[in-house]
Amino acid sequence: MSEKMKVVILGSGNIGSDLLSKVLKSSLLECRLFIGRNEESPGLQRARELGVNVSFAGIQAIINDPDICDLVFDATSATEHIKHDAILRQIGKQVIDMTPARVGKMVIPAINLEEVFREKNINMVSCGGQAAIPLAYAVAQTHPRVDYLEVVSSISSSSAGPATRSNLDEYINTTENAMRFFTGCSRAKTILILNPAAPPIEMQTTISAIVPEANLEQLGPVVDKLVNEIKRYVPGYQLLVPPLYEYNRIVMMVKVTGSGDYLPPYAGNLDIINCAAIAAAEAYAKKGNRAE
Repeated sequence: MSEKMKVVILGSGNIGSDLLSKVLKSSLLECRLFIGRNEESPGLQRARELGVNVSFAGIQAIINDPDICDLVFDATSATEHIKHDAILRQIGKQVIDMTPARVGKMVIPAINLEEVFREKNINMVSCGGQAAIPLAYAVAQTHPRVDYLEVVSSISSSSAGPATRSNLDEYINTTENAMRFFTGCSRAKTILILNPAAPPIEMQTTISAIVPEANLEQLGPVVDKLVNEIKRYVPGYQLLVPPLYEYNRIVMMVKVTGSGDYLPPYAGNLDIINCAAIAAAEAYAKKGNRAE
């Protein structure tokens, strides 16, 4: 493509600022506007220094100039996204929702990236969801019955900003809902641990699954294939503990090291969801800028 896809980032916090760094590196995307609500926010100040057009008018900036972009990354909050979705649908914008609002189609690029082309609003689930659901999906693909799934993510408390903390209930509900959606298992539990250790820890996620009988021989290659697929868009994704079976459970563990674009490498929890969002946006761009 000779022309980059025009995007706007709505939200100037950690997620939005890291997204901006990733968009600026992309050969397929162009950030036309970086939007916040506080004129003096660090995110907006940094964007100005990078030569990016900014606004502190919130979504009104898009309403005032709807032709400014093809796609909007909404990196605000679950509550705000519900309001934004109605507006952005009305003016025909493609939307990638970074919040756990559960409005649009849930997307895990390693599993269902091709499905995004039929959707005007897609939801990136959560950081824990992006890390764990592919592994849970692998279990469901290789075992006819999965009785219970559990995801425990441990992240540095330094990487959990105000928006993350205010959305904890939505994070848990959305991750559990996505686990059920992608696996067909009706019982799923999500646990998030904010670890205050210094120096900060990197994100680690453990997935465990109760199955009547484990088939590790069949599961292993499926897990390896999905891990390799994820590493194509999240280079810091690493399988620490390959599938093992103990105490009636299949257990796996992954670690995510961030790429350090804007956030420190220990903030892999934010990096993985942003990498997934960029993968989806670039898929739209390659397809021709529009959902089918």
